[in-house]
Amino acid sequence: MTHPIRVGIGGWTYEPWRGVFYPADLTQKRELEFASRALTSIEINGTYYSTFKPDSWMKWRDETPDDFVFAVKASRYCTNRKVLSEMGESMERFLGQGLSALGDKLGPINWQFMATKKFDPVDFEGFLKLLRVESQEIRLRHALEVRHPSFQTQQFYDLAAKYGCAIVYAEDDEAPEWPRIDQPTADFTYARLMSSKPDEPTGMTSAELDRIVGKTKDWAKRGDVFAYFIAGSKERNPAAAMALIEKLK
Repeated sequence: MTHPIRVGIGGWTYEPWRGVFYPADLTQKRELEFASRALTSIEINGTYYSTFKPDSWMKWRDETPDDFVFAVKASRYCTNRKVLSEMGESMERFLGQGLSALGDKLGPINWQFMATKKFDPVDFEGFLKLLRVESQEIRLRHALEVRHPSFQTQQFYDLAAKYGCAIVYAEDDEAPEWPRIDQPTADFTYARLMSSKPDEPTGMTSAELDRIVGKTKDWAKRGDVFAYFIAGSKERNPAAAMALIEKLK
């Protein structure tokens, strides 16, 4: 059995996309409507820096197709701290802003950690214990994006599996020191692909995209897949996502 593979980008507002991804005459308030019909998922990045009112979440839900799914980047106030196990209040504030209004369109939450954050098994388990599995009867799925080499250890993989959290598979050619962890620790896979190139119309060559096709299809054998073209040559990411969607058909 293969599971759904959802492919998208980070956010939907970026000026260089106008006239390249978005039609030049498209009004800005219709960008999400357009993007959600060209892609199958979007990672909401603005939540990393600030909170949004419930009306915003309901608006995003209503502007997108029924089968569309958002991923949400968790607040930096939860992850950019010395003691992770003390993030409880910040987590409640983050979850309480209205995520549940997305309903079935709420996909995984990405908890991104700074590259300087080292693996401390006791503190990290304290953090994982705080993660809710449900909010207002909506299932919550959690992905952990770690960037320090100390996380490349079986102890971390086992902790992630114990709490049902996916470990983000992250590719960034500009940061080869970041770990590329591909471990089946949850019932879904979360990938952030950060190596698109400005001189490739589709961000990656056809051969490079074929490699990603192979990986996503392998991941889909074990659960849902969420793959996002993030950073890199950002102006090329929508084209890369659409090219991957086409190759997966």
